[in-house]
Amino acid sequence: MVTEKDWKEFRECGLLWWINTTLHMFGWAIVYEFDEDKHITKVYPARVKFRGFGNKQIEEGYQKVSKYVMENAEELYKESMD
Repeated sequence: MVTEKDWKEFRECGLLWWINTTLHMFGWAIVYEFDEDKHITKVYPARVKFRGFGNKQIEEGYQKVSKYVMENAEELYKESMD
């Protein structure tokens, strides 16, 4: 089963931050660009010089991912059993 999702949802639930946290170790990141209305217009992988995020972004990232897990734990478990 595959359900297409958009980049906005992926970003808002903290998964983009989580993936970029890992990619930063290797000097990579998934980058997204916005238009003036804050809609994501482009997403692409990129080589980057920075490594990691600041304390505020780390705290917000963990909160978003934790919330996503809390709200989806039962469904994730059921899917893993299929």
